[in-house]
Amino acid sequence: MSPHQQHQQPARTVRGPSARRVAFDVIRAVQVDDAYANLLLPTRIRRAALSARDAGFATELTYGTIRMIGRYDAIVEAASARRVANIEADVLDVMRLGVHQLLAMRTPVHAAVSATVELAREVGARRATGFVNAVLRKVAAKTPDEWDAEITRGLSGDALLATRWSHPTWVVSALRDALAAERSRDELVALLAADDVAPRVQLAALPGLATEDDLATATTAVEPATDEPEADDADGAEPPVPVSEVVTDADALPVSPVGIRGVTGDPARVPGVAAGRLRVQDEGSQLAALALSRASAVRAGERWLDLCAGPGGKAALLAAEAAQGGATLVANELVPARVGLVKQALAGFGDTVAVVEGDGRRYGLDGSGVMFDRVLLDAPCTGLGALRRRPEARWRKVPEDVQELAALQAELLDAAVRVLAPGGTLAYVTCSPHLAETRGQVDALMARHGGVLEQVDTASVVRSVAARDPQVPDGMTAQLWPHRIGTDAMFIALFRRAS
Repeated sequence: MSPHQQHQQPARTVRGPSARRVAFDVIRAVQVDDAYANLLLPTRIRRAALSARDAGFATELTYGTIRMIGRYDAIVEAASARRVANIEADVLDVMRLGVHQLLAMRTPVHAAVSATVELAREVGARRATGFVNAVLRKVAAKTPDEWDAEITRGLSGDALLATRWSHPTWVVSALRDALAAERSRDELVALLAADDVAPRVQLAALPGLATEDDLATATTAVEPATDEPEADDADGAEPPVPVSEVVTDADALPVSPVGIRGVTGDPARVPGVAAGRLRVQDEGSQLAALALSRASAVRAGERWLDLCAGPGGKAALLAAEAAQGGATLVANELVPARVGLVKQALAGFGDTVAVVEGDGRRYGLDGSGVMFDRVLLDAPCTGLGALRRRPEARWRKVPEDVQELAALQAELLDAAVRVLAPGGTLAYVTCSPHLAETRGQVDALMARHGGVLEQVDTASVVRSVAARDPQVPDGMTAQLWPHRIGTDAMFIALFRRAS
């Protein structure tokens, strides 16, 4: 053996970013670059080559922390005796991650504190490691209930609920008003609590495409071959999963006739999803699309329009329904990047679909005379009905956004009416229950176009389409709720143009 061989050291394994570092990087991007966590996190997880266990940890740590920022900031202020505005942003994000592990996950205290302090050092906040350590140890000294009592002391009404359930106060008030409109004000706490629980994956089985094998294998756990514990949790401790991981009655059974629940592991690895016959889609969105396609029997040759089609989930379900009935679909989208997503979602439907780019408000103004038998307007909105899935949305929107969005929604509705054929059906859909975006828009639309439009008993249509009771009260509109049926809070209103 040569001297060189005698002194040669084994190659060291270079580890990629840890699950905690991935969560930190995504949260910083959300705060600094207005990134969307649901789009960025999967990319960062793949890039870091995290195991299935660590990917689950990073996912809960990222989404859970972002959802609870309001509550955690109140706890950090109480534990540190500093206003969060006076804490450096990167240090604050590190501490938010630590608080979530201590109060909402089964991470052992020593692991949560030491790993979070190490994270502070890793991201360049070495100067603050002592501060982070001290604050997190104070946080760990009290239970979640004890912290709740401390941070809500002296508060009442919506301000108390906003702090306890980590929603902006104006959002709490808007949700209260929406529930009160259907005499369900007493469900507000249940709704706020549902917003704070990680949603389970729901799939749509595309009609005419999904096979029996797809349905049978969709709920089979699919995990990568390796499942190595993260190095800083390799002490044999129980895997750090969220303590709130339970299946409620609302989540138990599909409410959509094409919906699938109970998916475990990475849905992209489900064979039917990989083949495009199953799609990841909230069942509230599924019911919204099916309420339009199944409101009446489809006649061969019908023309359908999805006015704001991006990113393409509802358009894909409509395309599958159109293909079965002999109809065609035009999918319109304004934003070029989202046009690409729509094309991807509709690939394989052939002549059934056409994807076009442009402002939906232009329809009916070009003098072409083209009319559509069914029009879906899934309007741009505040997204207050999808706070479970879009954790940063609650912190980005402000009350002033509602007025601007409502004006855009009204203009898009006018365009939809202009191209709605006699006897045709229009579905107005939002993923927001805010009254200015829902019932207020319906009332204003009928005031403008009541001479040519009539409202359809939407609640009855949704009940007839659903696989089980969607728990919507009688009426011309349907408002879905996560705490009742485990879907996003989609609003659906159907209209028919006079023949």
